[in-house]
Amino acid sequence: MQVSDLFRFRNAEIKALHLTWIAFFITFYVWFNMAPLAASMLAAEDWLTREDIQIFMIANVALTIVARVFVGMALDRFGPRRVFAVLLVVMAIPTFVFAFGESRDVLFMSRLVISCVGASFVIGIHMTSLWFKPRDVGFAEGFYAGWGNFGSAAAAMTIPTVALHLFGGEDGWRWAIATSGAIMALYGIFYWFAITDGPKPGTQRKPRKASALEVSSWSDMLLLIVFTIPLYGVLALLVYRIEASQFIGSDTALVLYVAIVAIIVYQIVQILRVNVPILRRGVPADDRYPYKSAAALNVTYWANFGAEIAVVSMLPLFFLDTWGLTPVQAGLIASTFAFVNLFARPMGGLVSDRFGNRRFVMMAYMSGIGIGAVLMGLLDSSWPLVIAIAFTIFFSVFVQGAEGATFGIIPSVKRRLTGQISGMAGAYGNAGAVFYLFILMYVTPQQFFFVIAAGAFISWLVCYFWLKEPEGSFADEYTLSSVDHEIAREIEQKSAVRTELARLFPGKIDLNERGDGFQLTARFKDLGELRETVARLGKLEASEVAGGSKP
Repeated sequence: MQVSDLFRFRNAEIKALHLTWIAFFITFYVWFNMAPLAASMLAAEDWLTREDIQIFMIANVALTIVARVFVGMALDRFGPRRVFAVLLVVMAIPTFVFAFGESRDVLFMSRLVISCVGASFVIGIHMTSLWFKPRDVGFAEGFYAGWGNFGSAAAAMTIPTVALHLFGGEDGWRWAIATSGAIMALYGIFYWFAITDGPKPGTQRKPRKASALEVSSWSDMLLLIVFTIPLYGVLALLVYRIEASQFIGSDTALVLYVAIVAIIVYQIVQILRVNVPILRRGVPADDRYPYKSAAALNVTYWANFGAEIAVVSMLPLFFLDTWGLTPVQAGLIASTFAFVNLFARPMGGLVSDRFGNRRFVMMAYMSGIGIGAVLMGLLDSSWPLVIAIAFTIFFSVFVQGAEGATFGIIPSVKRRLTGQISGMAGAYGNAGAVFYLFILMYVTPQQFFFVIAAGAFISWLVCYFWLKEPEGSFADEYTLSSVDHEIAREIEQKSAVRTELARLFPGKIDLNERGDGFQLTARFKDLGELRETVARLGKLEASEVAGGSKP
């Protein structure tokens, strides 16, 4: 795939790519519409404090962790078109609540719910992987993510102007946020009708069970459980900080801690329910995959996307406080970090596609993040602003490129599990953001960047020992196993059975898997219709018996 292909709008896959990155762009605009308006909010609302804004920033990424995992499961069951459209429309509601909230509790709760919109990323990743071949998916995923992520930069550059000059007044920030929510809802309705899940029916490969990720060995199942615990456990940091800020009392905090433990236990039980029967039967050799690779990508996304979200959240205030800029100036300069997304993230995917070794590219980018974060940690007011901007761009090139390289690998790890693997990796990115923003509350901005550097170097080590080059990652088609083909045949058989049932039963029918069997539910408009159906089935059985008795 060449850059020039992006302008071939009549190609179905290019059209799908543009429709999807625009949807992602809008969600990121809404997701990060608060940070550029923080100064305006503090000036307009005397009941808000800087500590409140910091709490809102953590809340802004908190539930994304949970949402991305469950969205990953929903993707494998319902497909990305429906999941993306519903998310766009539903998330407009808490956006309106935040825009017109009159207390810090309302703003906090609505911001917490808005954080679910961050799950949009994994939906588009899955949609894009359905439309593009393995040899092109790195660039396609990078372009989707890069231009979609630019929504945060667009918010930093434009929403202060919209609030201050288009609407104006003390409520300007409210109307600016509400407008972004309205646009998101409208595009969600449009997206539902404008796209399909892949170029043809059956493109999406479904897992046997969507309630937990399938693995190939007992040791991989143990590793999956280990990686599940910190994914949700990091939410305890949020609860601790909220309680310390007196948003909630100790009793409520205890309930939330118990809920986090319950979620972890539930996820572990689901992992066991899905994988123990599979592992006891034995996984065919051609269906096995190294979960350590998926785990390594979780760690890299913690270190790169987690850093991006945390830095985007704090960078406007960092420039405003360090160099004494105005809110508009600070927002514009801080936007350079996300602006780089336009070329750096697609470039990360393109390099991953062209270099011939996705593992090496991943490790090189993680090294660059560590170096860039160290340079950012050296900055203070004594440095010229132009050097600070140059360091910001250098740092961002590697952060965004590493994200593109990460998702250049994920679709090839295990094709039918792409939704779940990308969902967990994406959730780890947000877990990283929560962790980094929590650390930010106790350290200086300079120390904060050194913490990010340490995370990048640790992820490099994990990749060195765990990450494997995916099989067939540069092929024309994705590698399918015997289990993939078996699942495809089961889907075809179920479709044929549903067609036959629709002929036999005039009312609405539902055919669902229940345990090791199936449950058939039929609805009839009245008793007469039920009697007619029973009589028809009786005649059918009698004719089959008669046919079987013939010589």
